[in-house]
Amino acid sequence: MDKKITETTTLEKIIGLPGAEVILAKYRVPCLTCPMAQFELSSLKIGDVCKMYGLNEKKLLEELNGLGK
Repeated sequence: MDKKITETTTLEKIIGLPGAEVILAKYRVPCLTCPMAQFELSSLKIGDVCKMYGLNEKKLLEELNGLGK
């Protein structure tokens, strides 16, 4: 991965990374199974999702940024 994932990275970009769905599922990111989210993936930012659902943003970003290392 060439760019760091931050709180402003969209779910669309994250989901395209190999292994990202496993990490998102581990943190129970509900957007993966929500039919309505499929229409918003290009605008949903991971930081906003973490705030909405009370997810540990720092740990989630650390794991996502560890992909491919």
